[in-house]
Amino acid sequence: MAGKLIIGNWKMNTRAQSAQSLVDALLEQPACDQPWVGVAAPAVYLAALGARLQGRSIRLAAQDVSAFASDGAYTGEISAAMLQDIGCAYVLVGHSERRQYFAENNPQLLAKMNNALAAGIVPVLCVGETLEQREQGDYLEVIYQQLAVLAEINAGEYLIAYEPVWAIGTGKVATLEQIAEIHSAIKTWCLQNAKPSASIRVLYGGSVKAENAESILMTDNVDGALVGGASLDAGSFRMICQAAGKLI
Repeated sequence: MAGKLIIGNWKMNTRAQSAQSLVDALLEQPACDQPWVGVAAPAVYLAALGARLQGRSIRLAAQDVSAFASDGAYTGEISAAMLQDIGCAYVLVGHSERRQYFAENNPQLLAKMNNALAAGIVPVLCVGETLEQREQGDYLEVIYQQLAVLAEINAGEYLIAYEPVWAIGTGKVATLEQIAEIHSAIKTWCLQNAKPSASIRVLYGGSVKAENAESILMTDNVDGALVGGASLDAGSFRMICQAAGKLI
């Protein structure tokens, strides 16, 4: 897909009515109802939102997927096939909050990515370092270790989202120079280590807002944005999508 990709991650927010209202507000905005825009809603609302988005351009995304490949006695799990069944085009894999609170590791994330790919869903592998790791100078090695799952992926389209953990929800944003450095390093690593893919697209996430979106999206090797808090406000998200639309 040409241009910049924007995915809003609602995390554990909204209720049934507010989720519907937010999607309706986005659909009223031509800048948001585009094939390069996606929304990652809580799992319990995905089916209803998927039905609402049928025939529209904006894409549905899930925030997680099961590491179990097929139906079975896995209480509470949601399979890739189930996500595909309700129209999900993308799924986040390995978000820092999943790594932090649920101790997700590379073998689990590899299974999740393979399951998503098998179901025809594009996985978005999230990578990023903590403030301590950055200050110690270990941040590139940390990111390379997180990217290692891609060396085991045989085929299919995937995305990478670089989200410095210290910039998620804190209001802090990596400098444009820091963003360019990491995105370039990620693409170089993928070219050297990952198996062939249709493209190597890297999104930036970490306090992306209407005020800084355009400058971030114009930075070298930034192919889009994974937007957290600002995606919960239709007006702010519209402005981010408009910034992306200018760069097609």
